[in-house]
Amino acid sequence: METPNALTATEAAKRIEAGTLTAEALVASCIERIDAREDVVGAWKAFDRDFALQQARALDKGPRRGSIHGIPFGVKDIIDTADLPTGYGSPIYEGNRPMADAPCVALSLASGGVLMGKTVSTEFASRHPGKTTNPHNPKHTPGGSSSGSGAAVADGMVPLAFGTQTGGSVIRPAAFCGCFGWKPTYGLISGYGVKENTRSFDTVGLYARDLDDIALFRAGVLALPHEPIAEGSLTGLRVGFCRTMMWDRASAATQERIEHAAAVLAKAGARVTDFPLEGPFAGFAEAGKTVTGFEFPRSLTWERTHHADRISDELLKTVLEPGLKVTLAEYQRAQATIAACRAWLVDAMADVDVLLTPSAPDEAPEGLSYTGDPCFNIVASWTHIPAVTLPVYTGPKGLPIGVQFMGRRGGDMNLLAMAKAALPALRAG
Repeated sequence: METPNALTATEAAKRIEAGTLTAEALVASCIERIDAREDVVGAWKAFDRDFALQQARALDKGPRRGSIHGIPFGVKDIIDTADLPTGYGSPIYEGNRPMADAPCVALSLASGGVLMGKTVSTEFASRHPGKTTNPHNPKHTPGGSSSGSGAAVADGMVPLAFGTQTGGSVIRPAAFCGCFGWKPTYGLISGYGVKENTRSFDTVGLYARDLDDIALFRAGVLALPHEPIAEGSLTGLRVGFCRTMMWDRASAATQERIEHAAAVLAKAGARVTDFPLEGPFAGFAEAGKTVTGFEFPRSLTWERTHHADRISDELLKTVLEPGLKVTLAEYQRAQATIAACRAWLVDAMADVDVLLTPSAPDEAPEGLSYTGDPCFNIVASWTHIPAVTLPVYTGPKGLPIGVQFMGRRGGDMNLLAMAKAALPALRAG
């Protein structure tokens, strides 16, 4: 018999509304899973079972609040919460208690969600990893920087979770851990109350084990009526096969599976064409690094000047200090290049409905010191378009390989609809 923690958020919400499942029973089942697996997975930075159960019992006694009434969710530890500590992945902030919830958390609570705990983040959502392992094989990374969120959702500890993405920090952990990750259009979900990394790119995203759950969670986070993902067809869908300028970084297994995905979609009726990134994209990767290099060390000025000894050498010496050498003129030129790429992409995507590309170069790397290469995520992150990863394939090491769809800026629900239409064919093919 399926335990409540294994239910999708959508199914659990239906049962809670129908009275055949209580929020307390769902939360208790998630706690049992955490108790059974946390020693291996290490997804949680802060977890208070009594607090979670108290929220659930109160929800069971009161009126229905919103789309995620009674559904537990995890929050990446760079997002402020008033009732649980927020450490930003750094010893500098150990035990830090913000005065208020970030709006994305407050809105989720107002929609009936249960704050389950804070999930592990890399240090300041950069590259220095936390304790989390890949739920499929603890010898491999779960990805970063939203390590705990991707692992907790994929492992059945919680049905929903928040992540953030500056380069690849939502899509890559979802791909490595084998769940759905949605990086929305830049700015759609408020970033207030989220520890800033690079303000030009930082985006709050969502994790779930079912694509329909993304729409359910989206409604709660945005205080909107729940709009289910539309049913669509692949017939005539215009798919741009976007290998990007990073295709040679993809493993042979990833290249084979993404090419297979393109063939499956074409066989199912989609019109698949190659979509090379041209024009200003020749300088795209370097420009994005320059923007991050300029903004990130400045966002951590207080930490650098007061607690440099508590910042990892990996972050301080290889990211922050070199970034301070980026000049204003270099930064402004880089921003102009990125802006030109955004404009080029708007024009080029007039001829396609969705872009198909890898979610990551390969299966999750072995070891926990390196969280993986975000090279296939930067296009969506830096041009501000939405992206979603679908857990479709398995690689030769038995670990997940994701398929990434990218859509037009502002077309998030259309993107999810196209992904939903493609999912059965990809899974069957």
